[in-house]
Amino acid sequence: MSTILHIDSSARPDTSDTSRHGSHTRRLTARFVARWRAARPGDEIRYRDVGQSPPSPVTGPWIQAAFTKPHLREPWMRQVLAESDALVDELLAADILVAGVPMYNFNVPAQFKAYIDNIVRVGRTFGFDRSRPGEPYWPLLAGHGKKLVILTSRGDHGYGSGGRIEAMNHVEPSIRTAFGYIGVTDVESVAIEYDEFADERLRASIARAELEVDALVDRLLDGRARVPA
Repeated sequence: MSTILHIDSSARPDTSDTSRHGSHTRRLTARFVARWRAARPGDEIRYRDVGQSPPSPVTGPWIQAAFTKPHLREPWMRQVLAESDALVDELLAADILVAGVPMYNFNVPAQFKAYIDNIVRVGRTFGFDRSRPGEPYWPLLAGHGKKLVILTSRGDHGYGSGGRIEAMNHVEPSIRTAFGYIGVTDVESVAIEYDEFADERLRASIARAELEVDALVDRLLDGRARVPA
């Protein structure tokens, strides 16, 4: 059995195929999960909506607690880290992470950045030892076989590889950097563009992205039995 962690981070609560002002990324993540569930109904799907329920931002007390060795933490420190611990536990339990992350001003939404700040945790998802020879940091999730799927949307076009404004895209690159740092390096992405144009180019981009999501799900399913025994 596989466990999928489905994360949405759009500020828009609805999907673009059900609401005029709905989210394209929620549309794509819902499509991914529905197709997966149809093929493997026995798999566990966990859902986290950081767009509507953002994690708490990192604070001074959070940093102090996180960098205090677990056996030395006071009760208030454990309380400060409780939300982060829950998010990390979800991540550790997941085989596939499906993240809907729209582009907001060239980067990820603040809600998703707060999520990243909570799951990139010393002692839990990366190690640190200042006395360690060579590199003092190392990923703790390396070799765990986790897959990250980034489903994004953009108002303009040309943000992809080789595109006219590729250098302005800090969504996929920043997510890959953060997750790669903790050892999740197997990453796929699909994007919708032309959102602000709201014309045939947007409709064509949505159609292409949906086909890409379907093909991606099928590829991932190829290595797994369609219906768990």
